Amino acid sequence: MKTLEKINPFPSFKSLIEDFWNADGFPNPSLLGKSMYPTVNIIDKDDTYELTVSAPGFKKDDFKVAIDNGLLTISAETSSETKEEKKNYLRKEFSTSSFTRSFRLPDNITDEQIKANYQDGILNIGMHKLPSEKKEIKEIKIE
Repeated sequence: MKTLEKINPFPSFKSLIEDFWNADGFPNPSLLGKSMYPTVNIIDKDDTYELTVSAPGFKKDDFKVAIDNGLLTISAETSSETKEEKKNYLRKEFSTSSFTRSFRLPDNITDEQIKANYQDGILNIGMHKLPSEKKEIKEIKIE
């Protein structure tokens, strides 16, 4: 015979609060269904930075990539709607999905050197680095 185990279907309030907030003090995205933001990888290569955004389900035209005062902002929005009409009923469903991510660009990136493409659910943004000038170390005299 199997052992019966009593399960409390009503978790404590403390447990609910702990599960809702993640370690950073933000709502836990796993409790909200899909992640609130797409994952991003930033790779620092010798002469470029490569930023890769995983955003399946979007089309190239859903994206907007803009630079304003050294801030790179990536946003996307998509929506869909289905409508079914039969003799006795009408069913209409819709869904929307959007996100916005912003990144402060380093000083060695110029707006003219940024290129983006979207393929197979991945947005790739390449940023060519300007040659860095080595600054001379200046010793400060202590008075």
